[in-house]
Amino acid sequence: MTLRRAELIIALAVGLLTAPLAADAQPPPKVARIGFISPISPPAGSRNLEAFRQGLRDLGRVEGQNIAIEARWAEGRAERFPDLIADLIRSRVDVLVVGSAAGALAAKKAGVTTPIVFAAVTDPLGPGIVASLARPGGNITGTSLAVGEGISGKWVELLKDTVPTISGMAVLLNPAHPASQIFLRDIEGVARARGVRLQVLEARDVEQLQGAFFRIEKDRTGGFMVAWDPLFSVHRGRILEFAERRRLPAIYFFREFVDAGGLMAYGPSLTDSYRRAAAYVDKILKGAKPADLPVEQPTRFELVVNLKTAKALGLTIPQSILIRADHVIQ
Repeated sequence: MTLRRAELIIALAVGLLTAPLAADAQPPPKVARIGFISPISPPAGSRNLEAFRQGLRDLGRVEGQNIAIEARWAEGRAERFPDLIADLIRSRVDVLVVGSAAGALAAKKAGVTTPIVFAAVTDPLGPGIVASLARPGGNITGTSLAVGEGISGKWVELLKDTVPTISGMAVLLNPAHPASQIFLRDIEGVARARGVRLQVLEARDVEQLQGAFFRIEKDRTGGFMVAWDPLFSVHRGRILEFAERRRLPAIYFFREFVDAGGLMAYGPSLTDSYRRAAAYVDKILKGAKPADLPVEQPTRFELVVNLKTAKALGLTIPQSILIRADHVIQ
């Protein structure tokens, strides 16, 4: 064996022996830290968080492996957002995910440089959360619920078509919600066109919510509409119990109310909005800038009807409504 060949064999053997050691010495892959703030509280808020987790898993990002999620809960109180946001920013998260228009506004006003992804925001343009849907600008983008003209007016139409004898309806909304005037303007227009007397009930907190219930009972309102607001999601059980006790036909913004015993709902999917927000987080962690990621709007709205609740109310859901329904709960 020549000296040159012996040197090559020795060098190869040394390389094979030291390769595992070199691999072991490499630092572990970076775990991305994601801050998540829900506008509501568990258990309802947990469904949204799980939808977000599932969206991340579909993209290969799994807790305990390559991501860590720190969750906070605003519990239906918009005034909690600034402190929750500050807490997560101090913990140095790589991306901040926040739900609702109030949460997105609070995140933007905080002036942080951390990339922000919002979910389930009704109208990101109206309150100035983004500059445009196509090019959001700044360090914020996310998923919209696309609530505009023609959406909330459907509540009047659907409730009237379901119970034609209804002559008066109450609409419950939180005037502090950025999209409350959009809801109301659309509802008022359709109510006038359908000859329905409208009763507007405002509730900013649980005390005013109880006051709204009192007014409905006093005025013997025939139908009930509940606009989207985290406050109402937090007190979903209280609202559903009132509608059941008063035997009041009601329509809600999200199907979660119907799953819990409400009569019907029409609107976008809340959990889908959070699931789709995961794609923004994935792109940002790969180097994309929020300003370059267009705001995504829902592609469909779903009508959900609960036949069990209809039977308890003594109602027969018209076939025309059942044909239009995306989901019917037996």
